[in-house]
Amino acid sequence: MKVAVIGGGAAAFAGALHAAEQNAQVTLINAGMLGGACFNSGCLPSKMMIRAAEMVRQPASHPFQGIERHRPSVNLAKHVAQRQGLIEELRYRNYEAVLKGNENISLMGGTARFHDRRTLVVDTQGETQHIDADRILIATGAYPHIPDIAGLAEIPYWTSQDALLAQRLPNHLMIIGGSAVAVELGQAFQRLGANVTLIARSTLLSRHDPAIGTALREILENEGMSIITDSVPVATRFSRGIFSVKLNKGDLRGDALLIATGCEPNTRLLDLEKAGVGIDNRGAIKIDRSMRTNVADIYAAGDCTDMPQLVYVAAAAGTRAAANMLGGRATLDPTLIPTVIFTDPQVAVIGMTETQAKRHGLAAHSRTLGLEHVPRAVANLDTRGFIKLVADKNSGRILGAQLLTPTAGELIHGVGLAIQHKLTVRDLGEQLYPYLTMSEGLKLCAQSFYRDITHLPCCAG
Repeated sequence: MKVAVIGGGAAAFAGALHAAEQNAQVTLINAGMLGGACFNSGCLPSKMMIRAAEMVRQPASHPFQGIERHRPSVNLAKHVAQRQGLIEELRYRNYEAVLKGNENISLMGGTARFHDRRTLVVDTQGETQHIDADRILIATGAYPHIPDIAGLAEIPYWTSQDALLAQRLPNHLMIIGGSAVAVELGQAFQRLGANVTLIARSTLLSRHDPAIGTALREILENEGMSIITDSVPVATRFSRGIFSVKLNKGDLRGDALLIATGCEPNTRLLDLEKAGVGIDNRGAIKIDRSMRTNVADIYAAGDCTDMPQLVYVAAAAGTRAAANMLGGRATLDPTLIPTVIFTDPQVAVIGMTETQAKRHGLAAHSRTLGLEHVPRAVANLDTRGFIKLVADKNSGRILGAQLLTPTAGELIHGVGLAIQHKLTVRDLGEQLYPYLTMSEGLKLCAQSFYRDITHLPCCAG
């Protein structure tokens, strides 16, 4: 069977490899660097930058007496060079070398568009080729959304990719956006030494439980960040190295401007209408839980679809799409997908909030545990944040979790398993947890549904 895969990121690569493992002949069509935006200019470099910023913050502001505080100097250009060197090394090891060793995958550099439902037109190095395939997987990812603000198109603003490649720290970085990329990079630049002002249209992390945005705002402001919420930029200017942003609440000036207002599905140039593939009003390809589009034998996965824009979702969807186009019946449940935001402390959520559960007709209730009740957080002298669990009031079954804690990303998967296996708060509360780990917070929060945890000694069972 001949399979064509459009793209070179997580979804495309996972799909191509799985199809090749099933002895399909795969043509992988990719216009950019292998690995996609997450690997090359998003997830990997941003997490390295966030970790580097933590290394600057900790010695300068740790809470322990008897240990001298000092602020390390920062050479951003050297850090960027190290980061890009690692990305190039990993790109070769995990992508290029893997393709070289796979006889069932042919890599074609170029941009693809549909001629009809079985044929792609590929433009490569000034030539045009037609590729016929029995099955086609669309995995073209997404690109930064740029809002319609007067003057913005004429000025040298940053996208997140530009910010991650910056060779110098700005004195005053203005960020338009209030979601994951905005808060992650905003905190990182603040810790590295820039003054950061974040401008959000509504609240911080407005798609999540309001308690998260409220608590995170206080944490970021305590680190020195300026945050303006419920504010809409109406115009921008750039002159003599200075950006001006006109708001409905006044004007701001700074020497760098980052636009972090989300991403749009990269589908505009695919000529999807020639194959009859359906899209929503954002341009995202509509798929079912099997990654099938409305057209037989055409599948889609990753950020170009109406699934959550997360790299691990993309990879899982690509593998399942490949399995299904070769006769499988794999599905992906979008209701049990964990989300992690790599601020400090981290944000991690899964399942339903209490409000969402009630909208679904469930008799839901919740408990919120402040980290001052978690022994490990107390020992760390860092009790910022909370753990919140949502449960069905009648059965006790866990429905969701919202975490704002250090290592929240490491904890959230356990809650996902609890939801998947229909565990109750008592089931979670009676598990054994190693003492002086953050995971104990899950036990204590679960126990707070049925006992007063403020009267428990340390290590209480």
